Amino acid sequence: MCSDACASVRSAGNSSPAYRAKPAYSSRPGSFTRVAHNGPVTTTLDAPAPALRIGPLALRAPVVLAPMAGITNVAFRQLCREQETRHSGTEAAGLYVCEMVTARALVERHPDTLHMVTFAPQEQPRSLQLYTVDPATTANAVRMIADEDLADHIDMNFGCPVPKVTRKGGGAALPYKRRLFAQIVRAAVRAAEPAGIPITVKFRIGIDAEHHTHLDAGRIAAAEGAVAIALHARTAAQRYSGTADWAEIARLKEHVTEVPVLGNGDIFDAQDAALMMAQTGCDGVVVGRGCLGRPWLFAELAAALTGAPAPTPPTLGEVADVLRRHAELLAAHHGADRGLRDLRKHMAWYLRGFPVGSALRQQLALVSHLDELDDLLNQLDQDVPFPADAQGPRGRQGSPGKVALPAGWLNDPEDVTVPEGAEIDSSGG
Repeated sequence: MCSDACASVRSAGNSSPAYRAKPAYSSRPGSFTRVAHNGPVTTTLDAPAPALRIGPLALRAPVVLAPMAGITNVAFRQLCREQETRHSGTEAAGLYVCEMVTARALVERHPDTLHMVTFAPQEQPRSLQLYTVDPATTANAVRMIADEDLADHIDMNFGCPVPKVTRKGGGAALPYKRRLFAQIVRAAVRAAEPAGIPITVKFRIGIDAEHHTHLDAGRIAAAEGAVAIALHARTAAQRYSGTADWAEIARLKEHVTEVPVLGNGDIFDAQDAALMMAQTGCDGVVVGRGCLGRPWLFAELAAALTGAPAPTPPTLGEVADVLRRHAELLAAHHGADRGLRDLRKHMAWYLRGFPVGSALRQQLALVSHLDELDDLLNQLDQDVPFPADAQGPRGRQGSPGKVALPAGWLNDPEDVTVPEGAEIDSSGG
Protein backbone atom coordinates (compact mmCIF):
# COMPACT_ATOMS: atom_id res chain seq x y z
CA MET A 1 0.00 0.00 0.00
CA CYS A 2 1.17 3.53 -0.72
CA SER A 3 2.61 5.45 2.20
CA ASP A 4 1.90 9.10 2.99
CA ALA A 5 4.45 9.92 0.29
CA CYS A 6 1.62 9.44 -2.19
CA ALA A 7 0.31 12.83 -1.17
CA SER A 8 3.33 14.44 -2.83
CA VAL A 9 3.46 12.27 -5.93
CA ARG A 10 1.46 14.61 -8.13
CA SER A 11 3.20 17.55 -9.76
CA ALA A 12 3.28 20.89 -8.00
CA GLY A 13 0.23 22.95 -8.86
CA ASN A 14 -1.77 19.94 -9.98
CA SER A 15 -4.31 19.22 -7.27
CA SER A 16 -5.33 15.66 -6.53
CA PRO A 17 -8.54 14.25 -5.07
CA ALA A 18 -8.23 12.78 -1.60
CA TYR A 19 -8.65 9.18 -2.72
CA ARG A 20 -5.33 9.39 -4.56
CA ALA A 21 -3.48 10.53 -1.46
CA LYS A 22 -5.01 7.70 0.57
CA PRO A 23 -5.56 4.87 -1.91
CA ALA A 24 -8.23 2.31 -1.19
CA TYR A 25 -6.91 -0.31 -3.59
CA SER A 26 -3.88 -2.48 -3.00
CA SER A 27 -3.73 -5.11 -5.72
CA ARG A 28 -0.26 -3.82 -6.62
CA PRO A 29 1.30 -2.43 -3.46
CA GLY A 30 4.27 -0.19 -3.91
CA SER A 31 6.26 2.68 -2.48
CA PHE A 32 6.77 5.96 -4.28
CA THR A 33 9.39 8.65 -3.81
CA ARG A 34 10.07 11.84 -5.73
CA VAL A 35 13.53 13.34 -5.83
CA ALA A 36 13.26 17.05 -5.20
CA HIS A 37 13.87 19.86 -7.69
CA ASN A 38 15.44 18.83 -11.01
CA GLY A 39 16.60 15.34 -10.13
CA PRO A 40 15.13 12.20 -11.67
CA VAL A 41 11.65 11.08 -10.76
CA THR A 42 11.94 7.61 -9.29
CA THR A 43 9.31 5.01 -8.63
CA THR A 44 9.83 1.73 -6.83
CA LEU A 45 7.32 -1.10 -6.89
CA ASP A 46 7.54 -3.98 -4.45
CA ALA A 47 7.44 -6.21 -7.53
CA PRO A 48 7.56 -5.40 -11.25
CA ALA A 49 4.19 -5.17 -12.96
CA PRO A 50 3.44 -8.38 -14.87
CA ALA A 51 3.66 -8.50 -18.65
CA LEU A 52 0.48 -7.44 -20.40
CA ARG A 53 -1.19 -9.81 -22.84
CA ILE A 54 -3.26 -8.35 -25.66
CA GLY A 55 -4.61 -11.56 -27.09
CA PRO A 56 -1.60 -13.25 -28.70
CA LEU A 57 0.61 -10.21 -28.12
CA ALA A 58 2.80 -10.10 -25.01
CA LEU A 59 4.09 -6.71 -23.84
CA ARG A 60 6.98 -6.76 -21.38
CA ALA A 61 5.87 -3.36 -20.06
CA PRO A 62 2.13 -2.67 -19.57
CA VAL A 63 2.37 0.69 -21.34
CA VAL A 64 0.47 1.89 -24.41
CA LEU A 65 0.96 5.09 -26.41
CA ALA A 66 -2.50 6.57 -26.94
CA PRO A 67 -3.44 7.57 -30.48
CA MET A 68 -3.40 11.36 -30.89
CA ALA A 69 -4.47 13.07 -34.11
CA GLY A 70 -1.58 14.81 -35.80
CA ILE A 71 0.90 13.46 -33.23
CA THR A 72 1.30 9.68 -33.22
CA ASN A 73 2.36 9.28 -36.82
CA VAL A 74 5.14 6.89 -37.78
CA ALA A 75 7.80 9.51 -37.00
CA PHE A 76 6.70 10.08 -33.41
CA ARG A 77 6.10 6.39 -32.74
CA GLN A 78 9.54 5.52 -34.05
CA LEU A 79 11.07 8.24 -31.89
CA CYS A 80 9.33 6.94 -28.75
CA ARG A 81 10.45 3.39 -29.49
CA GLU A 82 14.03 4.54 -30.08
CA GLN A 83 14.09 6.36 -26.77
CA GLU A 84 12.84 3.30 -24.94
CA THR A 85 15.22 0.86 -26.63
CA ARG A 86 18.19 3.21 -26.24
CA HIS A 87 17.77 3.07 -22.48
CA SER A 88 16.84 -0.60 -22.11
CA GLY A 89 19.18 -2.02 -24.73
CA THR A 90 16.40 -4.33 -25.89
CA GLU A 91 13.47 -4.06 -28.27
CA ALA A 92 10.54 -1.86 -27.27
CA ALA A 93 8.48 -3.29 -24.42
CA GLY A 94 5.24 -1.34 -24.88
CA LEU A 95 2.59 -0.83 -27.56
CA TYR A 96 2.67 2.22 -29.82
CA VAL A 97 -0.62 3.00 -31.56
CA CYS A 98 -0.95 5.00 -34.77
CA GLU A 99 -3.29 7.95 -35.27
CA MET A 100 -6.99 7.15 -35.41
CA VAL A 101 -8.24 6.39 -38.91
CA THR A 102 -11.86 6.10 -39.97
CA ALA A 103 -13.26 2.83 -41.25
CA ARG A 104 -15.00 4.41 -44.22
CA ALA A 105 -11.92 6.38 -45.30
CA LEU A 106 -9.82 3.24 -45.09
CA VAL A 107 -12.24 1.14 -47.14
CA GLU A 108 -12.51 3.89 -49.74
CA ARG A 109 -8.70 4.15 -49.82
CA HIS A 110 -8.52 7.82 -48.99
CA PRO A 111 -4.89 8.80 -49.80
CA ASP A 112 -4.35 10.67 -46.54
CA THR A 113 -5.66 7.71 -44.56
CA LEU A 114 -3.41 5.24 -46.36
CA HIS A 115 -0.48 7.55 -45.62
CA MET A 116 -1.44 7.61 -41.93
CA VAL A 117 -1.26 3.82 -41.62
CA THR A 118 2.42 3.81 -42.55
CA PHE A 119 4.54 1.72 -40.18
CA ALA A 120 8.31 1.60 -39.87
CA PRO A 121 9.96 -1.71 -40.81
CA GLN A 122 11.00 -2.38 -37.19
CA GLU A 123 7.56 -1.64 -35.69
CA GLN A 124 6.31 -4.82 -34.06
CA PRO A 125 3.53 -5.15 -33.23
CA ARG A 126 1.87 -2.71 -35.62
CA SER A 127 -1.11 -1.14 -33.86
CA LEU A 128 -3.91 0.74 -35.61
CA GLN A 129 -6.86 2.60 -34.10
CA LEU A 130 -10.16 2.58 -35.96
CA TYR A 131 -13.08 5.00 -35.68
CA THR A 132 -16.37 3.52 -36.79
CA VAL A 133 -20.14 3.69 -36.24
CA ASP A 134 -21.47 1.11 -38.70
CA PRO A 135 -21.13 -2.67 -38.23
CA ALA A 136 -20.99 -3.31 -41.98
CA THR A 137 -18.28 -0.74 -42.66
CA THR A 138 -16.41 -2.00 -39.60
CA ALA A 139 -16.35 -5.52 -40.97
CA ASN A 140 -15.16 -4.33 -44.38
CA ALA A 141 -12.38 -2.23 -42.87
CA VAL A 142 -11.14 -5.00 -40.58
CA ARG A 143 -11.17 -7.54 -43.44
CA MET A 144 -9.12 -5.10 -45.50
CA ILE A 145 -6.61 -4.70 -42.66
CA ALA A 146 -6.34 -8.47 -42.36
CA ASP A 147 -6.23 -9.28 -46.08
CA GLU A 148 -3.60 -6.65 -46.83
CA ASP A 149 -1.60 -7.24 -43.63
CA LEU A 150 -1.85 -3.60 -42.57
CA ALA A 151 -1.64 -4.15 -38.80
CA ASP A 152 -1.17 -6.74 -36.06
CA HIS A 153 -3.62 -5.18 -33.61
CA ILE A 154 -6.76 -3.05 -33.93
CA ASP A 155 -8.02 -0.71 -31.24
CA MET A 156 -11.51 0.75 -31.60
CA ASN A 157 -12.18 4.37 -30.65
CA PHE A 158 -15.36 5.10 -28.70
CA GLY A 159 -13.88 7.91 -26.66
CA CYS A 160 -13.56 10.92 -28.96
CA PRO A 161 -15.32 13.92 -27.32
CA VAL A 162 -14.99 16.34 -30.25
CA PRO A 163 -18.37 18.03 -30.88
CA LYS A 164 -18.32 17.41 -34.65
CA VAL A 165 -18.06 13.67 -33.84
CA THR A 166 -20.51 13.35 -30.94
CA ARG A 167 -23.03 15.61 -32.71
CA LYS A 168 -23.44 12.81 -35.25
CA GLY A 169 -23.54 10.04 -32.64
CA GLY A 170 -19.94 8.89 -33.00
CA GLY A 171 -17.04 8.64 -30.59
CA ALA A 172 -17.94 8.93 -26.91
CA ALA A 173 -21.64 9.22 -27.74
CA LEU A 174 -21.96 5.77 -29.32
CA PRO A 175 -21.61 3.41 -26.31
CA TYR A 176 -24.91 4.82 -25.03
CA LYS A 177 -26.53 2.77 -27.81
CA ARG A 178 -25.69 -0.57 -26.21
CA ARG A 179 -26.96 -2.92 -28.91
CA LEU A 180 -25.37 -0.96 -31.74
CA PHE A 181 -22.10 -0.82 -29.80
CA ALA A 182 -22.26 -4.61 -29.35
CA GLN A 183 -22.90 -5.15 -33.06
CA ILE A 184 -19.89 -3.01 -34.04
CA VAL A 185 -17.49 -4.80 -31.68
CA ARG A 186 -18.87 -8.19 -32.77
CA ALA A 187 -18.39 -7.28 -36.45
CA ALA A 188 -14.77 -6.30 -35.85
CA VAL A 189 -13.96 -9.41 -33.82
CA ARG A 190 -15.48 -11.79 -36.34
CA ALA A 191 -13.75 -10.11 -39.29
CA ALA A 192 -10.39 -10.18 -37.50
CA GLU A 193 -10.64 -13.71 -36.14
CA PRO A 194 -9.44 -15.64 -39.25
CA ALA A 195 -6.21 -13.60 -39.27
CA GLY A 196 -5.73 -13.83 -35.52
CA ILE A 197 -5.75 -10.03 -35.09
CA PRO A 198 -6.73 -9.00 -31.55
CA ILE A 199 -9.40 -6.32 -31.09
CA THR A 200 -9.35 -3.91 -28.16
CA VAL A 201 -11.82 -1.15 -27.28
CA LYS A 202 -11.26 2.28 -25.74
CA PHE A 203 -14.03 4.45 -24.29
CA ARG A 204 -14.79 7.12 -21.69
CA ILE A 205 -16.78 7.07 -18.47
CA GLY A 206 -19.77 8.24 -20.43
CA ILE A 207 -21.46 11.22 -22.02
CA ASP A 208 -21.75 13.31 -18.86
CA ALA A 209 -22.28 12.93 -15.11
CA GLU A 210 -25.86 11.75 -15.68
CA HIS A 211 -25.10 9.26 -18.42
CA HIS A 212 -22.29 6.86 -17.52
CA THR A 213 -21.73 4.06 -20.01
CA HIS A 214 -18.34 2.56 -19.14
CA LEU A 215 -19.50 -0.42 -17.08
CA ASP A 216 -21.93 -1.57 -19.77
CA ALA A 217 -19.39 -0.85 -22.50
CA GLY A 218 -16.70 -2.89 -20.75
CA ARG A 219 -19.03 -5.82 -20.13
CA ILE A 220 -20.35 -5.78 -23.70
CA ALA A 221 -16.91 -5.44 -25.32
CA ALA A 222 -15.56 -8.40 -23.36
CA ALA A 223 -18.64 -10.50 -24.13
CA GLU A 224 -18.32 -9.76 -27.85
CA GLY A 225 -14.68 -10.89 -27.99
CA ALA A 226 -12.51 -7.83 -27.34
CA VAL A 227 -9.29 -9.02 -25.69
CA ALA A 228 -8.73 -5.86 -23.61
CA ILE A 229 -10.50 -2.61 -22.80
CA ALA A 230 -9.20 0.85 -21.93
CA LEU A 231 -10.95 3.62 -20.03
CA HIS A 232 -10.16 7.32 -20.30
CA ALA A 233 -11.43 8.29 -16.88
CA ARG A 234 -13.31 11.40 -17.96
CA THR A 235 -16.74 11.94 -19.47
CA ALA A 236 -17.17 13.45 -22.90
CA ALA A 237 -18.51 16.58 -21.19
CA GLN A 238 -15.19 17.00 -19.37
CA ARG A 239 -13.24 16.68 -22.63
CA TYR A 240 -9.65 17.05 -21.31
CA SER A 241 -10.41 19.40 -18.43
CA GLY A 242 -10.31 18.83 -14.71
CA THR A 243 -8.97 15.66 -13.16
CA ALA A 244 -9.42 12.11 -14.41
CA ASP A 245 -11.52 10.02 -12.02
CA TRP A 246 -9.28 7.03 -11.39
CA ALA A 247 -11.88 5.54 -9.03
CA GLU A 248 -13.95 4.70 -12.12
CA ILE A 249 -11.03 2.69 -13.51
CA ALA A 250 -11.08 0.68 -10.30
CA ARG A 251 -14.84 0.18 -10.64
CA LEU A 252 -14.43 -1.03 -14.20
CA LYS A 253 -11.66 -3.41 -13.16
CA GLU A 254 -13.92 -4.89 -10.49
CA HIS A 255 -16.83 -5.10 -12.97
CA VAL A 256 -14.92 -6.68 -15.87
CA THR A 257 -12.67 -9.57 -14.90
CA GLU A 258 -12.46 -11.58 -18.12
CA VAL A 259 -10.01 -9.33 -19.99
CA PRO A 260 -7.28 -6.82 -19.07
CA VAL A 261 -8.46 -3.33 -18.12
CA LEU A 262 -6.18 -0.41 -18.97
CA GLY A 263 -6.33 3.04 -17.39
CA ASN A 264 -5.94 6.37 -19.17
CA GLY A 265 -5.94 9.94 -17.90
CA ASP A 266 -3.49 12.23 -16.06
CA ILE A 267 -0.36 10.11 -16.43
CA PHE A 268 2.38 12.68 -16.76
CA ASP A 269 5.32 10.80 -15.25
CA ALA A 270 6.36 7.32 -14.16
CA GLN A 271 5.02 7.79 -10.65
CA ASP A 272 1.58 8.59 -12.02
CA ALA A 273 1.57 5.29 -13.90
CA ALA A 274 2.67 3.26 -10.90
CA LEU A 275 0.23 5.06 -8.64
CA MET A 276 -2.67 4.44 -11.01
CA MET A 277 -1.88 0.74 -11.16
CA ALA A 278 -1.48 0.51 -7.38
CA GLN A 279 -4.74 2.31 -6.63
CA THR A 280 -7.02 0.89 -9.29
CA GLY A 281 -5.63 -2.60 -9.91
CA CYS A 282 -5.65 -1.89 -13.64
CA ASP A 283 -3.52 -4.12 -15.85
CA GLY A 284 -1.73 -1.39 -17.75
CA VAL A 285 -1.68 2.30 -18.59
CA VAL A 286 -2.44 4.28 -21.74
CA VAL A 287 -0.46 7.52 -22.03
CA GLY A 288 -1.37 10.43 -24.28
CA ARG A 289 -0.69 14.09 -23.51
CA GLY A 290 2.02 13.28 -20.97
CA CYS A 291 4.47 12.35 -23.72
CA LEU A 292 4.08 15.54 -25.76
CA GLY A 293 7.58 16.90 -26.18
CA ARG A 294 8.82 14.00 -24.04
CA PRO A 295 9.16 10.85 -26.17
CA TRP A 296 11.69 9.57 -23.62
CA LEU A 297 8.78 9.23 -21.14
CA PHE A 298 8.26 5.67 -22.41
CA ALA A 299 11.77 4.72 -21.30
CA GLU A 300 10.92 6.07 -17.84
CA LEU A 301 7.57 4.25 -17.77
CA ALA A 302 9.01 0.94 -18.94
CA ALA A 303 11.81 1.16 -16.38
CA ALA A 304 9.48 2.02 -13.52
CA LEU A 305 6.98 -0.74 -14.26
CA THR A 306 9.53 -3.49 -14.98
CA GLY A 307 11.84 -2.73 -12.07
CA ALA A 308 14.72 -1.46 -14.23
CA PRO A 309 16.90 1.54 -13.27
CA ALA A 310 15.35 4.89 -14.12
CA PRO A 311 16.95 6.82 -16.98
CA THR A 312 18.55 10.17 -16.24
CA PRO A 313 16.42 13.11 -17.44
CA PRO A 314 17.89 14.76 -20.55
CA THR A 315 19.85 17.99 -20.61
CA LEU A 316 18.80 20.72 -23.01
CA GLY A 317 21.45 19.53 -25.45
CA GLU A 318 20.04 16.01 -25.34
CA VAL A 319 16.52 17.37 -25.83
CA ALA A 320 17.83 19.24 -28.88
CA ASP A 321 19.22 15.98 -30.26
CA VAL A 322 15.83 14.29 -29.83
CA LEU A 323 14.07 17.23 -31.43
CA ARG A 324 16.48 17.08 -34.38
CA ARG A 325 15.82 13.34 -34.78
CA HIS A 326 12.08 14.05 -34.71
CA ALA A 327 12.53 16.56 -37.53
CA GLU A 328 14.51 14.05 -39.58
CA LEU A 329 11.81 11.37 -39.16
CA LEU A 330 8.99 13.79 -40.00
CA ALA A 331 10.82 14.94 -43.12
CA ALA A 332 11.22 11.32 -44.19
CA HIS A 333 7.50 10.64 -43.65
CA HIS A 334 5.90 13.85 -44.94
CA GLY A 335 8.64 15.41 -47.05
CA ALA A 336 10.91 18.20 -45.83
CA ASP A 337 8.48 21.11 -46.19
CA ARG A 338 5.45 19.51 -44.58
CA GLY A 339 7.56 17.67 -42.04
CA LEU A 340 9.17 20.84 -40.71
CA ARG A 341 5.81 22.59 -40.58
CA ASP A 342 4.46 19.67 -38.60
CA LEU A 343 7.39 19.90 -36.17
CA ARG A 344 6.52 23.48 -35.20
CA LYS A 345 3.66 22.50 -32.90
CA HIS A 346 6.03 20.33 -30.87
CA MET A 347 8.52 23.14 -30.09
CA ALA A 348 6.81 24.56 -27.01
CA TRP A 349 6.39 21.06 -25.56
CA TYR A 350 10.04 20.17 -26.04
CA LEU A 351 11.33 23.44 -24.58
CA ARG A 352 8.86 23.74 -21.71
CA GLY A 353 10.58 24.91 -18.53
CA PHE A 354 13.98 25.46 -20.13
CA PRO A 355 15.59 28.94 -20.09
CA VAL A 356 15.23 29.67 -23.79
CA GLY A 357 14.73 33.30 -24.81
CA SER A 358 11.48 34.41 -26.42
CA ALA A 359 13.16 35.43 -29.69
CA LEU A 360 14.78 32.02 -30.13
CA ARG A 361 11.54 30.26 -29.20
CA GLN A 362 9.70 32.27 -31.84
CA GLN A 363 12.28 31.43 -34.49
CA LEU A 364 12.06 27.73 -33.64
CA ALA A 365 8.27 27.89 -33.86
CA LEU A 366 8.58 29.15 -37.44
CA VAL A 367 11.38 26.85 -38.62
CA SER A 368 11.08 25.62 -42.20
CA HIS A 369 14.39 23.91 -43.09
CA LEU A 370 16.63 21.35 -41.42
CA ASP A 371 19.68 23.58 -41.86
CA GLU A 372 17.82 26.45 -40.20
CA LEU A 373 16.81 24.12 -37.38
CA ASP A 374 20.43 23.07 -36.87
CA ASP A 375 21.56 26.70 -36.65
CA LEU A 376 18.90 27.51 -34.07
CA LEU A 377 19.50 24.41 -31.95
CA ASN A 378 23.21 25.23 -31.84
CA GLN A 379 22.30 28.44 -30.00
CA LEU A 380 20.89 26.52 -27.03
CA ASP A 381 22.92 26.05 -23.86
CA GLN A 382 23.63 22.34 -24.18
CA ASP A 383 24.42 21.73 -20.50
CA VAL A 384 21.20 23.05 -18.90
CA PRO A 385 19.72 20.23 -16.78
CA PHE A 386 16.14 19.08 -17.14
CA PRO A 387 14.03 21.57 -15.15
CA ALA A 388 11.41 20.80 -12.53
CA ASP A 389 9.09 23.21 -14.38
CA ALA A 390 9.00 20.78 -17.30
CA GLN A 391 7.12 18.23 -15.21
CA GLY A 392 3.34 18.03 -14.82
CA PRO A 393 0.33 18.29 -17.13
CA ARG A 394 0.78 19.36 -20.72
CA GLY A 395 -1.22 19.46 -23.91
CA ARG A 396 -4.76 20.56 -24.44
CA GLN A 397 -7.04 20.85 -21.45
CA GLY A 398 -9.78 23.28 -22.39
CA SER A 399 -13.07 23.63 -20.57
CA PRO A 400 -15.93 21.25 -19.90
CA GLY A 401 -19.11 21.76 -21.87
CA LYS A 402 -22.43 20.29 -22.85
CA VAL A 403 -22.01 17.36 -25.23
CA ALA A 404 -23.47 17.89 -28.69
CA LEU A 405 -25.71 14.92 -29.58
CA PRO A 406 -28.13 14.06 -32.37
CA ALA A 407 -31.75 14.99 -31.69
CA GLY A 408 -33.40 12.34 -29.51
CA TRP A 409 -30.13 10.43 -29.01
CA LEU A 410 -30.84 9.70 -25.35
CA ASN A 411 -34.40 8.46 -25.92
CA ASP A 412 -33.63 4.80 -26.59
CA PRO A 413 -30.34 3.15 -25.63
CA GLU A 414 -31.45 -0.07 -27.39
CA ASP A 415 -31.84 1.58 -30.81
CA VAL A 416 -29.54 -0.03 -33.41
CA THR A 417 -29.99 2.59 -36.11
CA VAL A 418 -26.62 3.66 -37.50
CA PRO A 419 -26.33 7.40 -36.82
CA GLU A 420 -26.77 9.37 -40.01
CA GLY A 421 -23.71 11.23 -41.21
CA ALA A 422 -21.43 9.87 -38.49
CA GLU A 423 -19.51 7.51 -40.78
CA ILE A 424 -17.07 10.24 -41.73
CA ASP A 425 -14.88 9.74 -44.77
CA SER A 426 -11.76 11.42 -43.48
CA SER A 427 -9.33 10.55 -40.71
CA GLY A 428 -7.24 12.20 -38.05
CA GLY A 429 -9.74 13.10 -35.34
